[in-house]
Amino acid sequence: METPTHDSPYDDALETAVRAARRAAVVIRDQAGPPKEVRTKMRNDFVTETDEEAQAAAVETLRAAFPEDAILAEEGDEPASVPTVVDGRRWIVDPLDGTTNFMQRVPPYAVSIALQDGNAIVAGVVLNVPHDELFTAVAGHGLQRDGQPTGVTQTDAFGDAFLATGFPYRRFEHTEIYLDVLADILRDARSVRRHGAAAVDLAWLACGRFDGFFETGLSPWDVAAGTLLVREGGGRVTNYHNERGLTPLFDQQVCASNGRVHEPLLDHLASMKDVRL
Repeated sequence: METPTHDSPYDDALETAVRAARRAAVVIRDQAGPPKEVRTKMRNDFVTETDEEAQAAAVETLRAAFPEDAILAEEGDEPASVPTVVDGRRWIVDPLDGTTNFMQRVPPYAVSIALQDGNAIVAGVVLNVPHDELFTAVAGHGLQRDGQPTGVTQTDAFGDAFLATGFPYRRFEHTEIYLDVLADILRDARSVRRHGAAAVDLAWLACGRFDGFFETGLSPWDVAAGTLLVREGGGRVTNYHNERGLTPLFDQQVCASNGRVHEPLLDHLASMKDVRL
């Protein structure tokens, strides 16, 4: 498949990001099956040999093309110590979003690569590995799925909203608040799904399969590319305080939607404004 073009100043960077994602995907596919080595970073947060080798393949591709750019990658970086805004360009890489899914051989899982330029995400790639489904976006130049323009839904009633989320899996001190919020959303929306790969959830929201997505406790590499996909697909991304820009990436709170159901989704999340799971 040819690399999609968005007729933008960042198309060279996008082409490199797609190559990097595909190189990582080759590693992931070649190592399908029970993982040989698994380490625990923290409770229910795992890293496999595949994560590390896929990251090495992606980072090598990016550095060869753009040696002056900084790189923020999941395996080796701590989000709490990372500055939000950069002077210049920075790649944000998740070599295998959905590691637990991959370990259990249950899709989806994906490679996620985003390019940050100063105070904005300007290009994003999410490659859904099991389905070989490629999502690309460039700021101001739209969203594509497998090279074809696509976008968010037109659902405008929260009662018709089909939502995605992620469950708490590392910290559980606020579980009761989360379950209360989830119960209200389950009652008021059409339905909720949990797939275990935020990058894919955001990509599927961006292309019209979901109407909204919410999750806390995420890291920038989980959502950097996906948030741009949603915005370029015509949707909206904030944290639970309705703050935009880079804040949702680094604040561990993402509320994303088609734009039309955003306010009622934020209303349902109000009690979790100061909660990080």
